[in-house]
Amino acid sequence: MPQGATISRHRRCASTLSSFGLGVFHRTYATHGGRRAEPKGLERGAVREEPVTMDLDIDAETYLRGLAQQPDAEIDIGEAALVLAACDRQRVALDRYRDHLGTLTEEVGAAAMAVDGLEGRVAALRAVFVERHGYAGDTLTYDDLQNANLLRVIDRRKGLPVALGILLLAVAQRLDWDMVGLNFPGHFLLRLDCGGARAILDPFEGCRERSVPDLRELLKAGGRPDAELLPSHYAPVGRRDVLLRLQNNIKLRLLQSKDAARALRVVERMLWIAPGVPELMREAALLNVHLGRLQTAIAQLEAYLEVERGQQARHRMATLLQDLRNRLN
Repeated sequence: MPQGATISRHRRCASTLSSFGLGVFHRTYATHGGRRAEPKGLERGAVREEPVTMDLDIDAETYLRGLAQQPDAEIDIGEAALVLAACDRQRVALDRYRDHLGTLTEEVGAAAMAVDGLEGRVAALRAVFVERHGYAGDTLTYDDLQNANLLRVIDRRKGLPVALGILLLAVAQRLDWDMVGLNFPGHFLLRLDCGGARAILDPFEGCRERSVPDLRELLKAGGRPDAELLPSHYAPVGRRDVLLRLQNNIKLRLLQSKDAARALRVVERMLWIAPGVPELMREAALLNVHLGRLQTAIAQLEAYLEVERGQQARHRMATLLQDLRNRLN
């Protein structure tokens, strides 16, 4: 796949989305509260205590709504991504996928003990994820929805950059390594810090380290030859926002295929974990308008107008709200 293809593909979605009256959800990297916990200094290679996982007697909605109440640093990104994936594969048991995350964690931790420091950790990630388990970016069927469903990513050992990145983040979280997603546009990247050293990793390219010239090339390859790297492109993003980015990829593909009903279900899940985000509230309302669910859309627009602060957006949606009320009278 040519460099920048993910960025240009994202932009080409705009014409499809306009047919639904929707814009692309760009708050993927906005913070929704919580700070990343400082490393606790586990012994090198040690695995931290397993985080609490979803009780199978509790449904996915209850679990995901519970994430909205958790500080960002306490979200188990691996478990959350598995539960989100299970929403589309409800008859699939999650135990073996959790076991696989545990196996990856143990193997990476053991491999990292051989060489101390950042170099050893990067080598361990490559050895386990790429060489031993065969994880890779899907360059042939990039837009396949399976590439954004973590269950299918694990089954197929390939996926989108953000889905592969979540697997790496999940392992790093369990090992208490200092790894975060970055606010880089169009192509999901990770930053790994250790002992004062730092590496930017590309999960889609086999954990390849990206240099500053690489990042510049990625940025310009997205159809913006005059674009320059900014400090904001290196800014860390929270786990909640990484999950939103994953779901946003699914939503965009469903909208491209004109499947508004399934796209709405994805937006609703995004609102479970990030309630009160104006852009998501607006998208849910507009999709309900498209589907003819006017009463629901009216209620959602009323709630949206209570939190939206942008005057132009408020004016447009207030006009739509009045039109919907008139249609029902």
